[in-house]
Amino acid sequence: MIYGDKPDFLLARIGNMAHDSHDSTSEPCEAWLRPVINPISSVRARLHKILAEARAAEKLPWGPARVSLYRTIFPQMTNWLPEDEGAQLRFEFEAEMARLKAA
Repeated sequence: MIYGDKPDFLLARIGNMAHDSHDSTSEPCEAWLRPVINPISSVRARLHKILAEARAAEKLPWGPARVSLYRTIFPQMTNWLPEDEGAQLRFEFEAEMARLKAA
């Protein structure tokens, strides 16, 4: 079930928070949702972390399994971002992977 655009599991987590009985509404406050989870920020941070690891390396810093994983999930994760930002990060990731493969 979806409440607005927020999945039930988020509301369930919020439902366990202390509730002020003087509050006139039983619906969760939208502001409470923001600190619980912000998937775009989390995805962006993870993408930048992977890219930073690649940029800092002189040769592939990961084993074959991790390289395969990142080649698969990095482009998929960029789909959470605005289109132009995702495209730029995919371009930068592929450039770093090509540089590291040539090293």
